[in-house]
Amino acid sequence: MTQSTGLDLNLLVALDVLLEEESVQGAARRLHLSEPAMSRTLGRIRRALGDPVLVRAGRRMVPTPHALAVRAEVSAVVERARALFAPGRDTDLRTVSRTFTILGHDALAAAHGAALFARAAREAPGVRLRFLPESHVDAPLLRQGTADLEVGVIDSVAPEVHVETVYEDRMLGVVRAGHPLLTGELTPERFAGEVGHLIVSRRGRQHGPIDAALAELGLRRRIVGSVGTYPASLFVLRDTDLTGLISHWGRPLADALGLVTFEIPLPLPAMEVGYAWHPRHDADPAHAWLRGCVRELMLRR
Repeated sequence: MTQSTGLDLNLLVALDVLLEEESVQGAARRLHLSEPAMSRTLGRIRRALGDPVLVRAGRRMVPTPHALAVRAEVSAVVERARALFAPGRDTDLRTVSRTFTILGHDALAAAHGAALFARAAREAPGVRLRFLPESHVDAPLLRQGTADLEVGVIDSVAPEVHVETVYEDRMLGVVRAGHPLLTGELTPERFAGEVGHLIVSRRGRQHGPIDAALAELGLRRRIVGSVGTYPASLFVLRDTDLTGLISHWGRPLADALGLVTFEIPLPLPAMEVGYAWHPRHDADPAHAWLRGCVRELMLRR
């Protein structure tokens, strides 16, 4: 850093935390500073960048467009500096103070969040986990630094993002206990025409691989509507005669609500399930720990 920029590593660390917390109070607590001291630091950052960085929006503060644009790079620089000055790769996870943001559908947090929180409490008590639901709008959240890890079916990533496939999954049908579909042989004709179907789609789509497979047989199912998340769909299915879908990984949610899963009588394509991350995290031991935790959790399905 040169003096002409007015920036030093401490300011970059403070900026990184401020953008993560979006709060002077939260950043002060994280950095063990008083709020007045944190406010003065924010003032120095604003003067150095020539940008307000955080601005008041009602009762909270939000990043400016410039702050959003530089957030990923600031985080990357701070992480590289930490790795450079670390006394080796054997990082003591109990001393790490970080917030990791995990992007995935709601079934991830609902079915497996408790186990991940428990492991973090045991092994890395200074690590906080923030689950971010999938959006109906595709955005380069890993590249921007908005998310640290994406988990699930990775269907749209920037070319530089690393993807590791953990296993192949397939969808199961799911209905309430005692549902008529559970009696007798389940044929494609019965599956398509005997009941109404509830779709799960963050974009509100009402067509998918099930419909393509049915069309090959000259069949069409009756779709009654859609909801945005799998957990929401399960509550609807519990109290209706509709049929829905769930992955093997989300099956504990169905079991918890007393729902019954079944094999769909169609040749459906397998889904590659795994996780993705930006390469700036490759040398980060804490991020490697997070990836390992998620991988073990996924293999425990």
